[in-house]
Amino acid sequence: MPEIAGDGRTWLLSGPKSAYAVHLTEDDELVHLHWGPRISLADAQALAARPLPDAWPFESALDGREEYPVEGGPRFVRPALSVRTEERRGTEWTFETHEIAHAGSADEELRLRFRDAALTITLHYRMRADVVERWVTLRNEGPAAELLRADSATWTLPERDGWRLSHLHGRWAAESRLTAAPLTYGEHVIGSRRGHTGHQHLPWVALDTDATEERGEVYGCALGWSGSWRIAVARLPDARVQITGGAGHDDSGLARLTAGESFTTPVFAGLWSDEGFGGASRAWHAYQRAHVIPGADRDRPVLFNSWEATGFDISEERQRALARRAARLGVELFVVDDGWFGARTSDRAGLGDWTPNPDRFPAGLGPLADEVHSLGMRFGIWVEPEMVNPDSELYRAHPDWVQHQTGRKRTEFRNQLVLNLAREDVQEYLWERLHTLLSSAPVDYVKWDFNRCFTDAGWPGDSYPQRLWADHVRALYTLLDRLRAAHPGVAFESCSGGGGRIDLGVLGRTEQVWTSDNTDPLDRLAIQHGFSQIHPACVMAAWVTDIPNIQLNGRTSSLRFRFVSAMAGVLGIGGDLARWSDEELAEARGWVDLYKEIRPLVQRGDLYRLRPPGGGLSAVQYVLGDETVVLAWLRSQHHGEPVPALRLRGLDPTAAYECRETGEVHRGAVLLHHGVRLGLRGDLDATVLRLRHI
Repeated sequence: MPEIAGDGRTWLLSGPKSAYAVHLTEDDELVHLHWGPRISLADAQALAARPLPDAWPFESALDGREEYPVEGGPRFVRPALSVRTEERRGTEWTFETHEIAHAGSADEELRLRFRDAALTITLHYRMRADVVERWVTLRNEGPAAELLRADSATWTLPERDGWRLSHLHGRWAAESRLTAAPLTYGEHVIGSRRGHTGHQHLPWVALDTDATEERGEVYGCALGWSGSWRIAVARLPDARVQITGGAGHDDSGLARLTAGESFTTPVFAGLWSDEGFGGASRAWHAYQRAHVIPGADRDRPVLFNSWEATGFDISEERQRALARRAARLGVELFVVDDGWFGARTSDRAGLGDWTPNPDRFPAGLGPLADEVHSLGMRFGIWVEPEMVNPDSELYRAHPDWVQHQTGRKRTEFRNQLVLNLAREDVQEYLWERLHTLLSSAPVDYVKWDFNRCFTDAGWPGDSYPQRLWADHVRALYTLLDRLRAAHPGVAFESCSGGGGRIDLGVLGRTEQVWTSDNTDPLDRLAIQHGFSQIHPACVMAAWVTDIPNIQLNGRTSSLRFRFVSAMAGVLGIGGDLARWSDEELAEARGWVDLYKEIRPLVQRGDLYRLRPPGGGLSAVQYVLGDETVVLAWLRSQHHGEPVPALRLRGLDPTAAYECRETGEVHRGAVLLHHGVRLGLRGDLDATVLRLRHI
């Protein structure tokens, strides 16, 4: 429960290992006190008693110390809040009150309420384990106010020398690449201007001064928003560091509030760890499994997806044949990808017409779903509801339903346009179509795709068209929430041409995400390494596909290497099983059976990144209770170059561990300090090692 000082002006939130404190000065300025290891309320009050330093000329004493900088007044840092009315721009707020909401429950939160004329600004804080969730609610009771910018939070770091910034960058088929560099003076800004989270950056940053994988302080922040966004990391002139982030890619406007209307920002979560990047990742993973991801305690099924086997050349009989082969491999979920609906024989037509193609599925999807179920598997389908082809019944009936600018060409990517989901009629159409679809056949799983970015984000005739950037995302969330409530047995996957929509916001509504369209097992190691910095393996879909990888690089790799790479996440198979030999099918069945044995460890265990990809040997380890599993990959080996022993982590040094592959017994202290030999050799070799505490 948040602690409050006797004067009601200092607040302290405490987790198992960390604490967060803020203070209201006599001038009603809210300043940051502490974020780091646990402290007492008396410690926080002692920090609050320290006076602010005198400001240098052309600077402000508030800069770098203020908890939520607003535009206007004696401050020059990037404002988290920028408001414009007909009379003025900026904010001059005064403190009103604090309250503890949902006291005694898991949703307990601290609320600090401020007012500027008719605008109420409430800062929300909630501590879940050692993750601090922050967001802001703005409510207007007077003349219209435009929110040019309303960030979720500004995070203030302690004074340190030599800060280093880590984040994830990339592009299509090369997402989630981890990079780190010294934080220099000025601002480093990452984000998306594309209407969705984007392949270019995940909304996460981490800062440290000297941390390693398992030691040292790490400060991390992650934004829960699936639209355009921005995170700015600033090293100020006095070397202090602040991180400001929220929805929207610029300051051109999020919403216009008339009397009685409110706007709530997405959550911007923060985490402090003194156990290095690995400890920070494990804390992020535990937080998401406990508080974000639906049904994280349930096994994610081994799936088969038909896309790479059939493309748009779909027929019911061919899908039945693939389903029979998939079932023999031990697959638990069969997913029919693009091409089952409307006039969808290529990517040029059919999007928006969410009824089964009568030539391909004369009796609808029900008969195929029934056969899939009779084979012991669940049944899934692919959809892309936010998009429409110009060659579709929907577009011919409602050309005004797409985002567009008056008098401008409607830009097509992948022969499709973006529906304006901010419109209520579009929302209701999609609800009716998808609800009917899920009610007409026994569908268990929906892969929800988003294959292009916003380009013509206009809304002719609307009084404030700029609102579509935020309202599209809110409508998406509402639609997903509504479908989940009406169809509680249906699981959802977020996809956006691979990893273009991955964030805490969409993960609160989907069981897993499609990590990348790149299924090359070697490339995937780097993508999965970056992904694991923030998100857990139980949402990281990974497929075994055919070789050579003609879609991307033409690389050939063994079935063993492909399976072990994909087994580090949620295992799936995407190859054309009709072309697999009996020997390959038998080997694949063995890997699927092995994955099911280790699945609880991979999907719910603590992750230790033993060796990062990029060198010869890379490996990850999952620990759950008395069991551990290691997945290791050897990229290449030069003659005479030994493969190093692999030191394990997270084990009891006083215990003995039996290796299930060899029957050998190892002492925990030996595994931790001297490691284990894996028997890898050559190029693109891989192995799985299982150990149990005896």
